[in-house]
Amino acid sequence: MLGFKCSLADSAQTQCMPNQQKHRGQHPQDHLLFADNWKVPFGKAAVDLAYLWERGYAENSSVKIVGDRYRLNVRQRKALVRLCCHPGAIQKRLQTHLPPDLLKGRTVVIDGFNLIIFVESALSKGIILNCMDGVYRDIASVHGSYKRVVETGHALQLIGEVLNRLEVAAVHWYLDAPVSNSGRLRGFIRQEAEEQGLNWEVNLVADPDKDLVALEGDEVVVSSDGWILDQAKNWVNLNAYLLQNDLTKAVIFDCLSS
Repeated sequence: MLGFKCSLADSAQTQCMPNQQKHRGQHPQDHLLFADNWKVPFGKAAVDLAYLWERGYAENSSVKIVGDRYRLNVRQRKALVRLCCHPGAIQKRLQTHLPPDLLKGRTVVIDGFNLIIFVESALSKGIILNCMDGVYRDIASVHGSYKRVVETGHALQLIGEVLNRLEVAAVHWYLDAPVSNSGRLRGFIRQEAEEQGLNWEVNLVADPDKDLVALEGDEVVVSSDGWILDQAKNWVNLNAYLLQNDLTKAVIFDCLSS
């Protein structure tokens, strides 16, 4: 989970997040960067970027071409990359997707930071992107160190309640061991599992992405990471389920229906 740096050229439009943040995903300029007047330009930019990706253009060069054309700043370009997906990838992801109501009695494996940060962001009114593959994604980042925020406890409690409602048999969490404080987060997750009486296992691994896609059983992956969705045997769009049923007050930026 790599973050991004603000350049001097973008400093007039946006600012880097402070290190001591109390809430996840919030940015002081998001009400301007993702206002309604940006929906049409974002929608056009997404179509253009998907066109270039489908034809083999490298990510960095294609994002620069499209970002320059629509005058997107650093944070907006980051959002564009997350919401964009070319048609071939969308079709492939649809073929391996399982609806949430089929999770009963199954084991789910969770891309830990990915899910927790999404729920924290939604709870704290951070911008949530409605993406081209039907997955909802946040714009938050972990810059090498995870820090608990106000919404962390609520996020873990909600995830537990939702997975219990869906009657999953077991949950295996995967956390990035190189991320500072991942061990502390493992403790928080274990505590929540104990309080709710949940069958959760929490693993600290060097590269969760590779471990998740290497699973050979019938486990169902929970992640919004595009690379994981492209490689996983099967996956569930838990983010969409959460927004529909539990995170109904989340701030969603939808430029695809404009």
